[in-house]
Amino acid sequence: MNIINILEEIEKVDGEVYERLNPRRAAMKSFYGFGSKVALAALPMALGSMFKKAYGQTTNGVIDVLNFALTLEYIEYNFYQTGINTAGLIPAGTPAVGAINTIRDHELAHVNLLKGAITASGGTPVSFTAASFDFTAKGNFPTVFSDYPTFLAVAQVFEDTGVRAYKGQAGNLMSSPSVLQTALQIHSVEARHASHIRQMRKAPAGGGLTSLKPWITGANDSGVAAAAASYAGEDNVTQLDINIPGLGFSVNASTEAFDEPLGKDQVLAIASLFIK
Repeated sequence: MNIINILEEIEKVDGEVYERLNPRRAAMKSFYGFGSKVALAALPMALGSMFKKAYGQTTNGVIDVLNFALTLEYIEYNFYQTGINTAGLIPAGTPAVGAINTIRDHELAHVNLLKGAITASGGTPVSFTAASFDFTAKGNFPTVFSDYPTFLAVAQVFEDTGVRAYKGQAGNLMSSPSVLQTALQIHSVEARHASHIRQMRKAPAGGGLTSLKPWITGANDSGVAAAAASYAGEDNVTQLDINIPGLGFSVNASTEAFDEPLGKDQVLAIASLFIK
């Protein structure tokens, strides 16, 4: 049995086979090394296990991540669409109208992209409508669609959470480089949304929070105590086991310089507050 020939044949129909096997590349290196020592009867079982991990489990895992991302995008799209449809909420005749419309359009594009990717991968996209959501978060934000600063505060929480959620799933998409690339492209757009919403909150109509920065400072700089879960861990000042303030930087600068990921369970717990 020639493993190299097998891989060459697979590569003819799947040009990404080596990427799918990565990060098992190190294991493959060892496999080549001891291949001559493995009993011939054991080789088919070993190869079968390896490719099952490379294809079967990876595909299911990627679809799961895509549906997770799609759920978040549905929340954001319907949030902005409801805000736009609420008369008198967004100050008419101001740049805020165009900004919210643009962000809404981006979120809808993300929804459609993820739905298409899931279907093309053989999965079934999750489905939500505006009626699926409670944007008061079980009563935590009762004025979200009647008070513009509150609307922007909740928007900031959504965008900051989205950025951290995409970052948290990057590792689970390593086996699918094309999906990973698209996810990181969405991640960067969500980051720009987060920055822009923060700038809008600094304007007098948005609440006049002049001390707010375009990035996260500390654990929760949203001014919304109920949103603390969305900022859990952002006050981390240790990277690669190195205490950053110990190098002479302030605690605030140390937290601002690194964006921390959120785990899937953490994000779903946050999202569940807004899903009926």
